[in-house]
Order: sequence, then structure tokens, then C-alpha cells
Amino acid sequence: MRALLQRVSRASVTVDGEIVGQIGRGFLILLGIGQGDGEAEVKALVDKIVNLRVFPDDEGKMNRSLLDSGGASLVVSQFTLYADVRKGRRPSFIEAAPPALAEPLVERFMTALAAYGIHVAGGVFGAHMDVELVNDGPVTIWLDSEQMRRA
Repeated sequence: MRALLQRVSRASVTVDGEIVGQIGRGFLILLGIGQGDGEAEVKALVDKIVNLRVFPDDEGKMNRSLLDSGGASLVVSQFTLYADVRKGRRPSFIEAAPPALAEPLVERFMTALAAYGIHVAGGVFGAHMDVELVNDGPVTIWLDSEQMRRA
């Protein structure tokens, strides 16, 4: 499971001209589900994300978590996080989970975030989405459950 976190002052996702999810301060989370991902990866990533101290404290230092700051999350499924571009010019996505596996795990991920009391908004799985954001900082962090396991 891969997540690209962007600390935002606001973000939204639009499908067919209609805003389907939006947040103020918090994380825009672009989420990719890989082959073999499951509940353990959901738990590990969600726990890391809600406790990651990248929000400013009263002195402007990155010392508060999403939980501490009262921020929200906008989760957008993005299989292209599993693009393999090592060969040729067209990315391969064979490491991305098929939709039948990925969609329920995206939903589980969102439910796990909400269980922490975080406001969670989302895009529409499989839809063409327009994502708008104001990256705060900018702060952008890459998380990969496979790399987290090796640490």
C-alpha cells in the first residue's frame, strides 16, 4: 500500500463538474493499493498517518499530528502510484491491485481514519477526478507499507 500525503490548507475532488469531497486543513492522501495488500497494511498506514508530526505547533515547528491539530483527510484512490516505468515509455501497472480488491481496501482505509475521530472525505473509486489542493508548506510525504515493514 502506498500513500502520498500532502499537507493542505484546503483540497477538493470533483467528478463530472460536481464536488464530491472537500476538506480544509489536513491531509490530501493519494492512496494506491498493491497486489497482496490487506488489513495489516491498512492498520499500519493509518496509524502512521494520524500520528505523523508534520503540523505546526504554536512556535511554527512541525510538532503536531493530524490528531493533535484537528485536521481532516481527503482520500483519493490512485492506482498510478504503482506505475512501473523501468522499461519502455508506457507505465506498467501490474503491481496495482485489481479493482475488486482495491475498492474495499480504500473504503476500509477511510473507515479506519474515521475511527480516530478524523473527518474523512473521499473521491469516487474508478472515476476520472479533478483534484485541487493548496499544499501547505509545501509538505509532501511518501509512505510505502513495504518499506515500513523493512524498517
